[in-house]
Amino acid sequence: CRRPHARWTPRPTRSSTRRMGRNRKSAKHGVVAGGSAGDDPNSGATNAVTGTGGPSGLHATMTSRDYYFESYAHFGIHEEMLKDGARTRAYQNAIMSNQHLFRDKVVLDVGCGTGILSMFAAKAGARLVIGVECSAIAEQAREIVATNELDHIVKIMHGKLEDLELPDGLTHVDIILSEWMGYFLLYEGMLNTVINARDRWLAPDGLLFPDRASLYVVGIEDAEYKREKIDFWENVYGFDMSCIKRMAMFEPLVDVVDPNQVCTTADKLLEIDLKTATVEDLAFDANFAIQLTRNDYVHALVSYFDVTFSCCHKPVVLSTAPHVTPTHWKQMVFYLEQPLIASRDEKIAGAFTVRPSAGNERDLEVKLKLSFSGRMHDVPVELEQDYRLR
Repeated sequence: CRRPHARWTPRPTRSSTRRMGRNRKSAKHGVVAGGSAGDDPNSGATNAVTGTGGPSGLHATMTSRDYYFESYAHFGIHEEMLKDGARTRAYQNAIMSNQHLFRDKVVLDVGCGTGILSMFAAKAGARLVIGVECSAIAEQAREIVATNELDHIVKIMHGKLEDLELPDGLTHVDIILSEWMGYFLLYEGMLNTVINARDRWLAPDGLLFPDRASLYVVGIEDAEYKREKIDFWENVYGFDMSCIKRMAMFEPLVDVVDPNQVCTTADKLLEIDLKTATVEDLAFDANFAIQLTRNDYVHALVSYFDVTFSCCHKPVVLSTAPHVTPTHWKQMVFYLEQPLIASRDEKIAGAFTVRPSAGNERDLEVKLKLSFSGRMHDVPVELEQDYRLR
């Protein structure tokens, strides 16, 4: 027989232990309105990608469309990505542990930045590596490649991939490398460029590194930080500034989530096979159902992603989940207008609708619908909220 339901008691809040790395992914996945890409990585969490403060004038009005390529010219964002050991070592391991796949191959590195992945591929035995980079950091990439005596293998092309052709009369490549992932996996739209390269140039038996990606959602308790960042606007030195609270709710928060705050199971929102995915697949509708693992409040839903190098002899997985080593992607926190009081084993059901923004295809419009019938609520909770990643 089933045990009687235990009395509902929430776990104590843990928000004060959570906020370790507080900046967003600087320029790579959005604008730099909150400071330069080289700012202190522990300077503070950022609502989605708009930042706080920042310069006045033209730069204050620029969007991610304007900043996207310009921001990559700054060394700071490349420093942040290179120092993300989980990210860089996953690519290094996938490439260097599978030299049999790279030997004598032609490799395309989409968005090569400083050229680190291109140089891994060269060291793994590639015959030719073509690194494509749209920002001005391409000049430094050429110098780095030459300094490391790999310029006889690695060729850096400066320009927008969609406007380029392969050099030396080449018509195809054997492998496409790219670190294309953004916040919420798809923010900034770089996967579109990888798909473009695949359709134009990848050989029929060619490989993609990585070749699979999955996006997940979980629920968290986050009372203290929600009070700090969202509810703060209800009473500011005695004044009602709740109109800004609505703005704060509209923009998800990029931050490192303490795994102890996760209070539900995870559900998969999206799975992408890069060998077959189309641009149209990246606008998606996904139902989810997550189950409480304990009695707790649910203040927010959190998304994270994994990418897999499944073509390797031994598959390599790069995860951004809360329970693994934090990456510069961190997690995406979607605060709920109404916290849920939930008991163990109760289920939260809902759906995400995700579309590129009409005004800027690199931004994302996200709609969340959520239903919850918990024994601690007198009536079922039905929420519908809009968010924008910009």
